[in-house]
Amino acid sequence: MYEVGERIIYGTAGVCRVESVGPLSMKGVPKDVVYYTLAPVYQSGRIFAPVDSPVRSRPALTREEAMELIHQIPNVEASFVESNNPRMLNEHYQEFLRSGDCLDLVRVIRAVNAKAKHVAKKGRRLGSVDERSMRRAEEMLHNELAVALDIPPSEVKPLITRTLEQTV
Repeated sequence: MYEVGERIIYGTAGVCRVESVGPLSMKGVPKDVVYYTLAPVYQSGRIFAPVDSPVRSRPALTREEAMELIHQIPNVEASFVESNNPRMLNEHYQEFLRSGDCLDLVRVIRAVNAKAKHVAKKGRRLGSVDERSMRRAEEMLHNELAVALDIPPSEVKPLITRTLEQTV
């Protein structure tokens, strides 16, 4: 069970802070069910999630885990799929995005970047499914790394670039 104040990754909502744990005092909500009240870090609103919810959740990365992940990026294998079928392509990317695993997010980003280079050589552009999936993967990854490293999400990409250049 998560503790009040803990930062977690909740489904595809991303990074949330646990505001409270306990029954909800809302009309029509059973009093014997324990809920997390979650505040998304980079969105407005509240999420009320039963403690035993089937939605995937996990603790957010620590600073050390975030830096270790950044150093692993060059070795992460891209999950490259060349397909003209948008539905199949979307399902492929969604599988990785739904996992919420940072390495899976890096796989999507690396795959789309590799595909962008590949199609550019042919004088073409990426499709909307590729672009949308990469934006979502970057948003999810950068938000989690930003929380772990205590920096704004906009500073994550430059930090990754600088860190990887220093290790080369």
